[in-house]
Amino acid sequence: MRILGIAGPSGTGKSFLAQAVLEAGFAETAAQISLDQYYHDCSHLPPTERAAMNFDEPGAVDHQLLLHQLIQLRQGQAIMRPCYDFDTHTRLDGCERIAPVELLIVEGLFVLYWAELRHALTMSVFVEAPDALCLQRRLARDVLERGRSADSVRWQYQTTVRSMAERYVLPTRRFADLVVSGDAPIADSVNRIRMHFLAMRGNEESA
Repeated sequence: MRILGIAGPSGTGKSFLAQAVLEAGFAETAAQISLDQYYHDCSHLPPTERAAMNFDEPGAVDHQLLLHQLIQLRQGQAIMRPCYDFDTHTRLDGCERIAPVELLIVEGLFVLYWAELRHALTMSVFVEAPDALCLQRRLARDVLERGRSADSVRWQYQTTVRSMAERYVLPTRRFADLVVSGDAPIADSVNRIRMHFLAMRGNEESA
């Protein structure tokens, strides 16, 4: 199983790129996992404390569970990927079953933050984009998909999202095999990933 990691700040277009790669048919069987579904369950906290938590730092993500499930997939076992409710900041009872595939795409803010996860990747991509575009996309997503108000999204972006990206996400750019622009045509980014995969495969066959 090959694992493609896609990292980058919020709003750069990681999920969009991951979906485009899936649709490009790099492999006969492929699946996508988002780190957003691996946030720690906050059901033990009052709603006010849940809303005040910093979800833009690595400790908010249960990366040990993700690593365990990646090992299971590599061993040929299906996993039950957690499902996260962003309205209540809790994990739902239902999970998504993901069977072993030829290509697994793992995308999220901190995909390149943990050394153990980096070492599990076959290839890594970092997506970057102008800050104004990132905020615009974050607004569209959180208001439409996560039930947030525009003011709360702007406040969160200004107080934690950008500063946490500068502290934890942007420094991981140096670990990426490939850096693409989130405001470039998506077909160009997909093609660059495809060419990199082909180059890697050629190096493996000639080794």
